[in-house]
Amino acid sequence: MTQHAGRGGGPEERAVLLVAGLADLAVSTMGAALGTVRGLLRRSDGAELAAEAGNDLMARGRLALDRCAAVPPAHLEILARQALKRRPADDV
Repeated sequence: MTQHAGRGGGPEERAVLLVAGLADLAVSTMGAALGTVRGLLRRSDGAELAAEAGNDLMARGRLALDRCAAVPPAHLEILARQALKRRPADDV
């Protein structure tokens, strides 16, 4: 621990500590990500893995577009269908 541990400090000191903490977190995260990428590059089935990842991304994209582009049925259409279901068969 440093001699500054336990002190509140001013706003400038807090801001510097916050930025330093974020930078340290970013560096450690990037280090872990690079280690994962290196491990993936050493694999012999890298091409298959990349193809599967591409297929998964395309499937996710399809699902996202379907979710956003799906148009709900018109309100009056729903009411008309419900009315037809309730009507007795001999009234048609």
